Amino acid sequence: MSSTSFDAEWAGLKEGTAAATQMRLASAAPDGGGGGGGGGGEDLKSDQAVWNKASNDVGQLVSGIKKAQTAFEAGQKGAAVSGVDSAAAQSELYQSWKTYLDGLSGKCSALQGPMVQAGKGQVANDDALRADFTRMNDQYKDTPATGGR
Repeated sequence: MSSTSFDAEWAGLKEGTAAATQMRLASAAPDGGGGGGGGGGEDLKSDQAVWNKASNDVGQLVSGIKKAQTAFEAGQKGAAVSGVDSAAAQSELYQSWKTYLDGLSGKCSALQGPMVQAGKGQVANDDALRADFTRMNDQYKDTPATGGR
């Protein structure tokens, strides 16, 4: 067993995930207040690498869950003692956790591909919006700006 406590490891995972997955909607107000969106697309910051990393991190969760399940299963050998109430309760608890971990692993596996696709879609959308703003800026370059920017 590792000397790292569960709470410390969990805190580290949450901190790393929060840092890796921070993003800002293009229409959200930039840091420092004011309105967002509507500009020439300069606030658009989708990043395929971030989505790929998040997908990879979810894949690592699957790997960790599988490793834990293997150790968990190994710990069950010899635990089933007939006629002992605590052994029956422990076996029921083991089955419950096994079902839960199987489901969690499946959900994580199922998320990997859609996360990559979501990143591709957002990047493509950002590129299209940038092109539209550029086209509009070129088309209306002689028109005076109104309303703020």
